[in-house]
Amino acid sequence: MTGKLIVLEGVEGCGKSTQLQLLSTWLLDSDAFQQLQQQGLVSQVLTSREPGGTDLGIRLRQLLLHQDNDVSIDPRTELLLYAADRAQHVTQVIRPALERGCWVLCDRFVDSTLAYQGYGRGLDLQLIHQLNHIATAGLTPDLTLWLQLPVEQGLARVSQRGARDRMERADLTFHQRVQRGFETLAQQYPHNRATIKAGDSPTAVAGAIFAVVETYLEQWYPKDLAT
Repeated sequence: MTGKLIVLEGVEGCGKSTQLQLLSTWLLDSDAFQQLQQQGLVSQVLTSREPGGTDLGIRLRQLLLHQDNDVSIDPRTELLLYAADRAQHVTQVIRPALERGCWVLCDRFVDSTLAYQGYGRGLDLQLIHQLNHIATAGLTPDLTLWLQLPVEQGLARVSQRGARDRMERADLTFHQRVQRGFETLAQQYPHNRATIKAGDSPTAVAGAIFAVVETYLEQWYPKDLAT
């Protein structure tokens, strides 16, 4: 029994955290997922995030994102800290959960490092690919959901929440480079990837995500859901 890794990606304020929880609830309530559970083909749904999906990751998240953190972080150091968080996360949480048959829903994964540290910070993309491969030990998502939202709209949402974290406080041009990174990744790696228009209401966005995941459910378990 092997689970599935579904990743939600996108710029600041695109609604990943909200949609991750809505997707988790929908899966556990869906007839198709319950049918697979009854057949022993899947177990549970686990939600996680990067950085911060482990005890070590929580501490790294504080260093990388905490709004009160005034420590200057070199872009290469930032990249390595994210890689360390991912290596611990994959080893301690994601792989064991997948081996138990869990579906893991993760808020950010390798695409975010390419978009933020590669396109945003201007670090070497090939180096980031290599670090990602080391950190994940070759693990790749079964499905990536890119929540596509104009940068300005996302940052406006963030400002309404109050205090902003270290990444959210970066200037507009940085976030525009990050957005171009996500756009490029969507074009270069379309396999097992879906673009979700994230400018609508949370309910409408969730409906679009559910439709995509339902299609993949039928692709991944065609014989098991046919009965």
